[in-house]
Amino acid sequence: MSADAARVTAASAGSPSAPSAPPAASATSTASAAPVPLTRIFVRLKLSLLRNGLKGNSKRKAAWFGTLAFTLVVGFFLTLGLALLRGHAHAGTVVVLLAAILALCWAFMPLFFPTGDETLDPSRLVMLPLRPRPLVRALLASSLVGIGPLFTLCLAVGSVVAVAQGGAGIAAAVVAVPLLILGCVALARAVATANVRLLTSRKGRDLALLSGLLIAVGAQTANFASQRLFEAGGLSRLEPVEEVVRWLPPATAVGMVDSASEGSYGLAAAQLALTLAALAGLLWFWERSLTKLMVTPDGSTIAAAKPEKDRGTGGGIWSLLPGGRTGATVQRSLRYAVRDPKTKSAWVTALAIGLIVPVFNALQGTGSVYLACFGAGMLGMQMYNQFGQDTSAFWMVAQTISTRRDAYVELRARAGALALVTVPYTILVTVVTAALVGDWTGFPAALGLALALLGSMLCTGALASAHFPYSIPTDGAFKNVAPGQGGLAWGGIFAGMLGSALVCAPVIATTIWFSVTDQQSVGWLLLPAGAAWGALAAWVGLRLAAPTVVRKLPEILLAVSKG
Repeated sequence: MSADAARVTAASAGSPSAPSAPPAASATSTASAAPVPLTRIFVRLKLSLLRNGLKGNSKRKAAWFGTLAFTLVVGFFLTLGLALLRGHAHAGTVVVLLAAILALCWAFMPLFFPTGDETLDPSRLVMLPLRPRPLVRALLASSLVGIGPLFTLCLAVGSVVAVAQGGAGIAAAVVAVPLLILGCVALARAVATANVRLLTSRKGRDLALLSGLLIAVGAQTANFASQRLFEAGGLSRLEPVEEVVRWLPPATAVGMVDSASEGSYGLAAAQLALTLAALAGLLWFWERSLTKLMVTPDGSTIAAAKPEKDRGTGGGIWSLLPGGRTGATVQRSLRYAVRDPKTKSAWVTALAIGLIVPVFNALQGTGSVYLACFGAGMLGMQMYNQFGQDTSAFWMVAQTISTRRDAYVELRARAGALALVTVPYTILVTVVTAALVGDWTGFPAALGLALALLGSMLCTGALASAHFPYSIPTDGAFKNVAPGQGGLAWGGIFAGMLGSALVCAPVIATTIWFSVTDQQSVGWLLLPAGAAWGALAAWVGLRLAAPTVVRKLPEILLAVSKG
């Protein structure tokens, strides 16, 4: 690695720093000291990173080779499946849209998984005397080494095989495959370079934590869209979309093959020109971003150096909160939900899934207004392990808890911060669900049941936080329980869910009775009744949990600081 790095400097600088060689050996030394092309050096560096990353770690080696084998198998079958579309009436529609989706994945995956490829961070090269244009060529060549480009190659080959017809189509296919791959890789590099400051900051890590949620939402959306598509007449419904997408690079490369195969040589030439222009534009934007990155200092420390008077002091919307411990605790809890990566991930996941489940079921014709309770249940789970969310910083809160009153106010403020978001959210989800399913008669009962369930979960969440505290590690994106505390965490969750069902059982039974006896006309009574029951349950739970918090405070502090 050190020799390669030295060659990078030599290739860029091109001026020797060693003493002059004797005249007799000048020809030999000049030939041996010829600079190695920068592109070759970067390709070797990429191969060295891959090779050295697999040394001394059998698990990482097994994972890499397993991923490679899986990619080859999936790529082979996808290529075969695309090739079987040859001659199909809608083959062009499928492969053009597939190329667009492939490019979209290449553009956004570096934002979701910035640590997947450490060569995506060009800020590591800012201290080397490298010019942007040769660096772009070298990074582009090294980016073609990896599993991602191999998978893209399989899809590109299968796509052009599906639509290439005749000599012109085959000639266009030979040009389209490298253009599609280069377009995808250049797009990914340009996006990653333009956002490299974000990717290496706390906000970038927040984005990576939310990537799993976005992928899950996207998969559910794709599943729903595919069902609607085939119910509405098949692939012919996508032809208007394909007519637009085939003019969006780099999907224009595949569209060029389809046009050339159909004899539309003018369209094929226009699409080739558009593909080349887009690739040149991406490379120019990438070079410009590299130049800016290498000559502009990182501004992350500039904001931290602002005068104290320029920073936020809790004014604005926070001034609407009550004073004293209650307002401070509510503000702290809401700030955790915005700033702490894991707390933010949990909140956003609950908010998204709580809306997706009732809405998608309603759109598929299998929904019910009572599915709005799912959103209340998802957000009610955020009340569990309240002290563990503070991690080791809870010791500062523990210093201020000495009486039952202190513990009760602390728990009440945390529940209040949760209610500030969950109550309006529950009302919104219930309204949307009722509108989609067209069941406004059951709306009052459904909203009353959802509010009762929310209050019940605030009750059991406070008790679970006092009896089953556990630590949330801060070092891993997907580690939510410290080692050895898994049983404690699951015990608190299951006990709380069972307790919530028992606490909410009277409202559930009343709702079922109203529905079975067909007395929906007086179901509006369940709205105030459910809201009152939820508020009473939450109050009782907070009152019962407060003495336990005071009594078990040392144990809670030890448990939440374990990670």
